[in-house]
Amino acid sequence: MKKILIIDDEEEFDTFIKTNLELREDYEVSFALDGEEGLRVAKELKPDLILLDIMMPKMNGFEVLKGLRGDEKTKSIPVIMVTARSDDDSMIEALKLHDDGYIIKPVKIEELERKLEEKLET
Repeated sequence: MKKILIIDDEEEFDTFIKTNLELREDYEVSFALDGEEGLRVAKELKPDLILLDIMMPKMNGFEVLKGLRGDEKTKSIPVIMVTARSDDDSMIEALKLHDDGYIIKPVKIEELERKLEEKLET
């Protein structure tokens, strides 16, 4: 089973994604509700992939991604940004910080599953 960590402060979104992914039985899904917790959990859990929101309390997603990429324990974990921010500046900032994908909310579960399969196969 592949371990997925969702770092997003919207509990309804987290539950929706967790429920849909765990139905496939290929994924074990955990989540953190803010950026600080997300960094801590990522270091402890060492997930196979992280789904990361941008707009969160304590630390935004860009700060979290920078922290993940700057730590030996987490720098190679694929990170897909999953956010309502569809502006070019946000997408460019995520690219500069070496994200592994960018999905705009509302999420189509089929699109998310495709991205996950693509990133987890490499």
